[in-house]
Amino acid sequence: MADHLPVFKLFALKYATRSARRSEHFIGGDPHDGPMSMDYFVWVAVSEERTVVIDTGFGEEVAARRRRTLLHDPVDALGLIGVDAATVQDIVITHLHYDHAGNLGRFPNARFHIQELEMHHVAGRQMKHRFIAQAFEVEDVVAMIRLNFAGRVVMHSGETQLCDGIVLHPGPGHTPGLQFVRVFTKRGWVVLASDASHYYENLEAGRPFTIANDIGAMVETFDLIQSLAPSPDHIVPGHDPLVMSSYPPASSALDGIAVRLDLPPIISRSAEAKV
Repeated sequence: MADHLPVFKLFALKYATRSARRSEHFIGGDPHDGPMSMDYFVWVAVSEERTVVIDTGFGEEVAARRRRTLLHDPVDALGLIGVDAATVQDIVITHLHYDHAGNLGRFPNARFHIQELEMHHVAGRQMKHRFIAQAFEVEDVVAMIRLNFAGRVVMHSGETQLCDGIVLHPGPGHTPGLQFVRVFTKRGWVVLASDASHYYENLEAGRPFTIANDIGAMVETFDLIQSLAPSPDHIVPGHDPLVMSSYPPASSALDGIAVRLDLPPIISRSAEAKV
């Protein structure tokens, strides 16, 4: 029973974007290639008792080097929904790719929750291969190792209840140690897929994203996500621009910047699937 669980408000903050094409997002390309942009998010779960930030984005230097359009500083953007980075105590890092694990030093009082397997991966032998290593920023990896030496990293091995109402689930495929997050809200459990599924279409059509450490594990993670979500409307992908148009804005002033994932979607994925 979920009656005893705290109810979280759940936000997606869009902080960056880039132009892209459909063929970039599906292994094997796409026979109907065309524009398909990619958005970048951080997520925040807020209850009466605690605030949990999920991923930390990247900054100006990385945006310039990787040719991404930085719309808002992701750490400063937290203030738009009333969250002060200096007071955040728990941060979930879904995986250590550059767009999910930057800005770590700007959270002076936080503990960082990560799968131990992800830490092993970034310090392991595969990092000598440029194709695998290119999605990581060395300085982000080093920062996480320093935080571990400082006693501020909590490594998890498998499914973990971070707190009442938030559960971490291993979701390997994109990286070996990726984890996705299940959050209890007033509309029930919402699954933040992060890069276990970049777009709705990756999961719904069973078409893996092009950056995959293990394709078999990725499609099995699709199955796990779907089994944990009450409906397709309770799954939120990691980079899909449709998220911003599918959910109500956090306020009129934040239209196009932050949406409320704890509220029912404006556009139903169940309805889309029937079309």
